[in-house]
Amino acid sequence: MLRKYFPILTWGATYNRDTLTNDLIAAVIVTIMLIPQSLAYALLAGLPAEVGLYASIAPLLLYALLGTSRALAVGPVAVASLMTAAAVGQLAAQGTPEYLGAAIALAFLSGLMLLGMGFLRLGFLASFLSHPVISGFITASGIIIAASQLKHILGVKAEGHNLLELLTSILGRLGEINLPTLVIGAAATAFLFWARKGLKGYLKKRGYTDKMAGILARTGPVAAVAVTTFLTWAFGLSDWGVRIVGEVPQGLPMPTLPPLDLDLWSKIAVPALLITVVGYVETISVAQTLAAKRRQRIDPDQELIALGGANVSSALSGGFPVTGGFARSVVNFDAGAETPAAGAFTAVGMALATLFLTPLLYFLPQATLAATIIVAVLSLVDLGALKHTWSFSRPDFAAMAATILVTLASGVENGIVAGVALSIFLHLYRTSRPHVAIVGQVPGTEHFRNVERHAVITAPDVVTIRVDESLYFPNARFLEDTVYAQVASNKALGHVVLMFPAVNDVDASALESLEAINERLTDSGVTLHLSEVKGPVMDRLKRSHLLDDLTGRVFLTQYDAMKALAPELTARTLAACRRDTLRTAG
Repeated sequence: MLRKYFPILTWGATYNRDTLTNDLIAAVIVTIMLIPQSLAYALLAGLPAEVGLYASIAPLLLYALLGTSRALAVGPVAVASLMTAAAVGQLAAQGTPEYLGAAIALAFLSGLMLLGMGFLRLGFLASFLSHPVISGFITASGIIIAASQLKHILGVKAEGHNLLELLTSILGRLGEINLPTLVIGAAATAFLFWARKGLKGYLKKRGYTDKMAGILARTGPVAAVAVTTFLTWAFGLSDWGVRIVGEVPQGLPMPTLPPLDLDLWSKIAVPALLITVVGYVETISVAQTLAAKRRQRIDPDQELIALGGANVSSALSGGFPVTGGFARSVVNFDAGAETPAAGAFTAVGMALATLFLTPLLYFLPQATLAATIIVAVLSLVDLGALKHTWSFSRPDFAAMAATILVTLASGVENGIVAGVALSIFLHLYRTSRPHVAIVGQVPGTEHFRNVERHAVITAPDVVTIRVDESLYFPNARFLEDTVYAQVASNKALGHVVLMFPAVNDVDASALESLEAINERLTDSGVTLHLSEVKGPVMDRLKRSHLLDDLTGRVFLTQYDAMKALAPELTARTLAACRRDTLRTAG
């Protein structure tokens, strides 16, 4: 039980010097990457810069203790930061104690929800968010985040919770652009894009190894921060209107409690739930992808507990909601992290940064942090997925497109709610019209296939309907209509066989439909039979009156059914093909 809830007892038992070395190297690389990111995501969430640092210490320690992924890097991420700003921005003004208190409460409540879901083993609930919905939401969020940072690049004031509001606000203030800020922001953005795409190749041409070039390329944001901070200080650019981070409190975060305000908690309950679900889906996707590469496994329910503990610890140390970051986790993985201890070492590095580096951040331009955010989030935008989804599944495309459009037009909360609602609606619609097929015998075999796809033999007085989905309340009436249509179109029909090889469940509504079909076919002089019923479904049917009232029989296989109902035709179909085969062989 202890090993289940504290995975550190498992991997810690085999920890050695080589593992320590690899984890330390990975921690140094991730720390260098995380320092500018944590500052930038605090800015995105509308919080003081130090809050990003605080959210990058305790959560990493808790995840190292409770997490099952060996490479996941927990901390502030773009989407959760945007959702935090959207939720808290409706309750208080940025820069006020009430705003910070609401963000802390949001992290605490989200952590409690994650812990509750983990102890109740509700990890499966995340499956209700389909991949197209998540992909559409992240794409739209990336566009909104990038648009929201343009004001920092241009040096103007702009407000808005959706793309239209942001762009309208920015366009109305183009005459107020601060030129030094624009130069810094544009140069930093261009450099970071080049560092992401071309710096590694440039360094390899200069003789660096592939690994070393990759490590140095990831320090691009730190280089941008250092250079622009120095230039702002050296040339006094803050006097020219360049907005800077300003004083960042030096020292470790002090323990704090979230506001115990029930009215506040009720207002942030829905946003906390959305952050919980979206954060968990993103976390579990990254963790499973990286675990598969090393043939490792993770425990989804324990990940809920680990992520919940990380968020509670973030709140208690003055931070905001955190989750598993894709880019950081990939860097952590590529850098050679072998255990969650790498995250704990990263936390130590972030703690040292809060103790000794914060005075150096005073002249850091907000435009540089905005450039860091823009470059990071645009990698999440995947409009090409719309084309692929359209060609594969129109309903999934509809869910994805609706999520993108609603998020862009109405904000992140409405976007994710719309996507989930549409996904559930489309699922109910699809399953309300399950695939059914009239099947016949493949000559020379005991197999049965769709009459519309294969050359098969059917008996004139027997129709076999293969049901390719579980039966429950949305599709029960559809099955009735299908059976009655077959009976009405064939006056010679004497037997109906419902073939259930793909039916995994039958609920009470579907049971009533089967009973109604049996009664109506009896009145029409037609016998109802079942074939290839799975064991669990048969167990459930035995607890009802259907099998007692069934006018026909339950057959183990469809071949048994046809051998009993049309024996001569079935035997002749099987034998004829065998004679042709023997004649050809002879």
